[in-house]
Amino acid sequence: MSWKPEIDHLRAREALAEKMGGDERVSRQKSQGKLTARDRVDALLDPGSFHEIGKIAGVADYAADGSLASFTPSNMITGRGRIEGRPVGVIADDFTVRGGAADAAIWQKMVQAEKFAGEYRMPLIRMVDGTGGGGSVKMLEKDPRTYIPETPGWEVVVANLGQIPVVSLALGPCAGLGAGRVAASHYSVMVKGLSQVFVAGPPVARAIGEDIDKEGLGGWEIQARNGVVDDAVDSELEAMAMARRFLSYVPGSVDDLPARLPSRDPIDRKEEFLVSIVPRDRVTPYKSRRIVEACVDAGSFFEMGKAWGRSIITGFARLDGWPVAIMAGDPYVLDGAWTADAARKVERFVDLANTFHLPIVHFVDCPGFAVGRKHEQAGVTRAGIRAMSAIYQARVPFCAVVMRKAYGLAGSAMFNPSRAKARFCWPSGDWGSLPMDGGVEAAFRRELESHPDPATRLAEIKAWMEGLRSPFRTAESFYAEEIIDPRDTRPLLCEWAGLARRVLQTGPVSTHMRP
Repeated sequence: MSWKPEIDHLRAREALAEKMGGDERVSRQKSQGKLTARDRVDALLDPGSFHEIGKIAGVADYAADGSLASFTPSNMITGRGRIEGRPVGVIADDFTVRGGAADAAIWQKMVQAEKFAGEYRMPLIRMVDGTGGGGSVKMLEKDPRTYIPETPGWEVVVANLGQIPVVSLALGPCAGLGAGRVAASHYSVMVKGLSQVFVAGPPVARAIGEDIDKEGLGGWEIQARNGVVDDAVDSELEAMAMARRFLSYVPGSVDDLPARLPSRDPIDRKEEFLVSIVPRDRVTPYKSRRIVEACVDAGSFFEMGKAWGRSIITGFARLDGWPVAIMAGDPYVLDGAWTADAARKVERFVDLANTFHLPIVHFVDCPGFAVGRKHEQAGVTRAGIRAMSAIYQARVPFCAVVMRKAYGLAGSAMFNPSRAKARFCWPSGDWGSLPMDGGVEAAFRRELESHPDPATRLAEIKAWMEGLRSPFRTAESFYAEEIIDPRDTRPLLCEWAGLARRVLQTGPVSTHMRP
């Protein structure tokens, strides 16, 4: 006796699941310039590697004789596959079935996918295109009662942030639980003009007196600039490419170390322009991204969070093939001062690097925390101290390259100075507890007021102080461990990256990243 009739029935149900929300809704999805959930899975993963789980889960209607009359699949596709040969978990919302509403997704599928990725130690990619967790008001017709809200499986979502890399791609309107799933990740990307992220959509906003459309409420220009998402790109395929690139720098889980890749870039490469890129006048900005790119393996710098907290640059790169995390002050934005947003960006990024065992290279140019009423109202002090705490708590090695300014509390947070210092200072280094510029007149006010030639005396004082601020005087007392030729930065960093690898430890950390 054969089970072939049941296998045929299984194949028929699978075929129904592949129709998703039906031809009309699939056509509507494509007419909006969006890929379907199944197209997205195919585009993301290595060809032929997807193994779907729960394909025939959904809502079925049966005829009087017990035969299947109709079937609507769950609007969440889950399973596992491979990216560059590495196993990954996948969750893809299907907007063609009730707009991706979570109450049509069968919540156990999402929880199972999250659990499987976490327990089997593989990265998880969520492709989010759906609404909130409670469905719509229309659901009250089927279930005539309200409920005290819970979010089943959220403890798994939180736990995964300390165990495996989690990437979220916002590929349509993401409201409520959808927005939460985007934010609860290590790396998130929106597609410009196609995706929006918000707690609740325009109809709910209108109920509180705001007449606004989806883009104005939660478009990329809002969410990429406030740090809710890390990046925004022009197409779904570009978002998937960003996800793949992010994953190339991190291990499959905290139980592994990031992989080294072959590098054809000589470690002794020295860029001549580095000796003159920092202006002598201390106020003219320069392009610190150009410095980063000159020092890391060619083409390896992957910047994250470019649109927010812009006085600090963050991203991943490679040094002699070793993956590292990069921070760099940007003097084009508030002279590199840490705003509240920049400090939050630092805290989140350091926690990310610490969670996945990535050594951190900090290219330092920081005049301190941002000063002024606006920044105080934004909570710069608490945000800054949280960033400093993250740096002091991190157990991964830090290496600082002091390009120019290092002042005050923020300037002191180039690494945890209680540990062995790996630091290379350029001759352009300028540091102290407070900037000297602008403070001379106040400090010597009485002397200048009583002097017969105040202008000449002020010039003498400034010349004297200029000599004191020489980085060579700092090095005399070993407060600066090394003054280096900027052109030697890459070779020294490549050597350091190899040394840092020796002390990296696997396993979960006590202060892993939170959203």
